[in-house]
Amino acid sequence: MQIVVTGRHMSVTDAMKAYAQEKAERLIRFDGRIQEIRIVLDFDGGRPTVEFIADLEHSDDVIASEAHDDMYAAIDTVVDKMERQLRKHKERVREQRHKGKSGEQETAE
Repeated sequence: MQIVVTGRHMSVTDAMKAYAQEKAERLIRFDGRIQEIRIVLDFDGGRPTVEFIADLEHSDDVIASEAHDDMYAAIDTVVDKMERQLRKHKERVREQRHKGKSGEQETAE
């Protein structure tokens, strides 16, 4: 998995970059099909905004964003949102696979 951290309207410090990468690495636990996570740190309009974009294999991207007064708090909140979205996506995929298998067995009996 590749993690790319970029800054928009600001320069990204090494501490912010390391913190965002550390938090993003935890997301692989929730879905092993993550190919890349793009993290955009933005400071436009006086409030820091953080956006995570997870590129999933054979699926649409999962996107979460948050604006907060503190950049580190925004990163934490976005990671929580992304975890929920990845769990929900994984459950949907699992249900679709199991639904298809049970439907085949019922028609065969």
